[in-house]
Amino acid sequence: MKTEHAPAEVNIHLRARAHDRALIDQAAEILGANRSQFMMASALKEAKNVILDQTSVYVDNKTFQKVLDWLDTPATPNQIDGMNRLRAVKAPWPHD
Repeated sequence: MKTEHAPAEVNIHLRARAHDRALIDQAAEILGANRSQFMMASALKEAKNVILDQTSVYVDNKTFQKVLDWLDTPATPNQIDGMNRLRAVKAPWPHD
């Protein structure tokens, strides 16, 4: 987990219970990181996941119209081939 980064620009302060801090320290040690590195990496990972899980996208009318126009455009032969390849892939989990 150790990586070279530019110096931090702002402080983020947290209060935690002693047993939570001990758990964080244990996990950080396993990864060869210090508490701050571990907490920052974990927080950033979760923040990215939250953002990626958003299902609503907000755009202006012009951009929205461009998306609608793109969706209405017939697929190219390359796109059709790609979609067929994706549909042919078997799911890695068992089927019910």
